Amino acid sequence: MIGYVTIGTKDMDRAVAFYDALLAEVGAKQLMDLDRIKFYGTGEGAMLAICIPHNEKEQGCGNGNMIAIPGGSREGVDKLYAKARELGATDEGEPGERMPVFYGGYVRDLDGNKICFFDMKTG
Repeated sequence: MIGYVTIGTKDMDRAVAFYDALLAEVGAKQLMDLDRIKFYGTGEGAMLAICIPHNEKEQGCGNGNMIAIPGGSREGVDKLYAKARELGATDEGEPGERMPVFYGGYVRDLDGNKICFFDMKTG
């Protein structure tokens, strides 16, 4: 259903270093580099793109906007959260059970974009 999600950055080099290292943890890498926008993915499913805004105005974070990246397991969530913090992300909620079927950890990337690492068991 979702092809890709785009988030803005103020500093592409800094964002690339952050997302190259972070997304490698889940087997993702840069799939396309089009100067002001870079697409990350595994080659299957949705992609995450980072970009300098097309209108060349300041990047901003939307209130209520968040990117959710599956951790694959609770341990995977913990690992992604720790890696993001190691790379300079700020805490928005340490990993933990939020409800019986949902385990998540929250950070803000170097530009303030909110990311959730999660493991959800349904069914």
